[in-house]
Amino acid sequence: MDAESHVSGENARDKERIPFLARIKTGCIAELGYWAILLIGHSLRWRIEGWHHLEAIHRRGKRFVGVSWHNRIFFTSYFFRKRKIVGMISQSREGEYIARVSRRLGNDIARGSSSRGSRGAVVEVLRALRRKQDVFITLDGPRGPRYIAKPGAAYIARKSGHPVMPFCFAAEKKWVMRSWDGFIVPKPFSRANIVIGRPIEVDSNADEAEMERVLERVQLSMKELCDRCDSYWDA
Repeated sequence: MDAESHVSGENARDKERIPFLARIKTGCIAELGYWAILLIGHSLRWRIEGWHHLEAIHRRGKRFVGVSWHNRIFFTSYFFRKRKIVGMISQSREGEYIARVSRRLGNDIARGSSSRGSRGAVVEVLRALRRKQDVFITLDGPRGPRYIAKPGAAYIARKSGHPVMPFCFAAEKKWVMRSWDGFIVPKPFSRANIVIGRPIEVDSNADEAEMERVLERVQLSMKELCDRCDSYWDA
């Protein structure tokens, strides 16, 4: 199955799950979200740190299992637009909005999460990596707790042989929503910061104890990256 047929199949299944009027409402909200991300994203003044880590992975013929926090989805959606990255997105109503925006921004999706539909989503993500597509996962999604890494990305890295790549995104000026994750929307024309961490390799023979250590490394790496990213303008 190629990327195009996978996406069209996902579209058909999504339409089967959602009544007609709800699809209209969802489509309108997703369209507004798409234009908000595109227009605000274009206005931001971006600073990128650690891009060489990403390039080094691709030079080795590898792809990355990108990870970030759920409240940074606005940034990841804009930053990865038109890159045909496959995002693992939950089957919730909120996930439907995100999925539609992601498609409009030129990326593919695998529907599922730690709480629902995970098996099928993991299969699609592994297929994407074999097709030489990078993938992206929100570590603490879709329900939290906030900033607590779940093991899905490490499991995919072990199965695929491709490393976990931590990302953090921040904005100097922003709105923070009153949601479980404290969802961040950067203010137009703000400065924005992207920090890419060192790749985290996972041995294909890693046992449960080793996988726990990998998860701790991912958690620590994300904390260090985001502490640095969020405090960049405090100095």
